[in-house]
Amino acid sequence: MRSVFFCIALVSSLLLASCSYILNNLPGVYTIPIQQGNIVDQAMIDQLRPNMTERQVLYILGSPMLVNTFHQKSWDYLYSNQPSGEDRQQKKVSVLFNADGLVSGIQGDFKPNSTPVVKPSEETTVDVPKRDIELTMWQKIKGLFGFDNIDDAPKKDPDAKPADSGSQIKTPL
Repeated sequence: MRSVFFCIALVSSLLLASCSYILNNLPGVYTIPIQQGNIVDQAMIDQLRPNMTERQVLYILGSPMLVNTFHQKSWDYLYSNQPSGEDRQQKKVSVLFNADGLVSGIQGDFKPNSTPVVKPSEETTVDVPKRDIELTMWQKIKGLFGFDNIDDAPKKDPDAKPADSGSQIKTPL
């Protein structure tokens, strides 16, 4: 009786294991490569310099994945990636700070360059041509009542003398 249950359990576990293998490796089915952790590359590590503040490191690398409970001044950045069925790639970088909160060392899979690296700017300047804009709704309404465009009216000369109180201004009707 025990051997029957043992055989059934063994066969069912083998079937379940084979089903998961078959479902994970179906041909033509796309699986999403899920990246876990902070994406850290050599260009980011090259920007780190000794005596940088914690805020500067946060700006470059982002928030750490792990902060060691026993050593609060050590930030660990872990990155794990397994692209579509290949072997898992895992990288680790530890940034060490001194008591003042300044970078004192870097350990892990990446080593910074000895020469300073300036990150090239990815921003570009685009010249937008001037375009003719139609009148706004308010300008159209003013035009219906005869107030064409106040901005086109002649501007007063600040050096001009005030007109006589006896003079009259004639306007056409």
